[in-house]
Amino acid sequence: MSGGREGAGSDRPNGGTYTLLVELAAPATVEVGALGEHRFEAGTYAYTGSALGTGGFSRVDRHRRTARGEHDVRHWHVDHLLGHPDARIDRVVRSVGADAECEVADRLPAGPVDGFGASDCDCGSHLAAAGEGGSLDEFAAVVREAHEDAVTGTGGSVDVVAGSAEGVDGAVGDASATR
Repeated sequence: MSGGREGAGSDRPNGGTYTLLVELAAPATVEVGALGEHRFEAGTYAYTGSALGTGGFSRVDRHRRTARGEHDVRHWHVDHLLGHPDARIDRVVRSVGADAECEVADRLPAGPVDGFGASDCDCGSHLAAAGEGGSLDEFAAVVREAHEDAVTGTGGSVDVVAGSAEGVDGAVGDASATR
C-alpha cells in the first residue's frame, strides 16, 4: 500500500469507505480545483473516499446531490467532476465500518489525474478509470473485489447502493458481503 491517513477511526458503524462509480456520457474538460484543468474521456470512473466523520455516509448523499445538479459547492476534487452535466453516479460500493480508503484506491487501476482526491495521503490518485472497452458492470466487480480484499479481517462489510438517480437510498440487489 502506498497511502495511509492518520487519525481516522474505523469503528463508526454509520461510516466507512466508499467508491463512487461515475459514468461520464461525453468527453469533458473540467477545472479540478488546485489540480487545474483536465480532460476526461467519456467512460466509467471510480472515485474512492472516506466517510468516517460524524455524518458517516451522508457525504455520499452530498455527492449524489452534486451529480444531480442540486448542490453547487465544490469542496473536494470529485465535486468538480460530478458537477459536470454529463456525469452521473451509477452506484456506490461501500466498506461499512472500515477505514480502507487508501487500500481500496491502491487496488484499482492507476488514475487519470495525479493527486485526485489524494491531497491528504501518499497515494497517487483516488480516481481510477475503467479504460477503453471495459463495461460498467465489469469495472463495478473490480471495485467490489478491491473493497472485499481491503476489509478482509477488519470486521467491515461490503455493500452496493444506488447512485445519483432521484430518490435513491437503498441497497442495490442482494449485494452485501461480510469479510
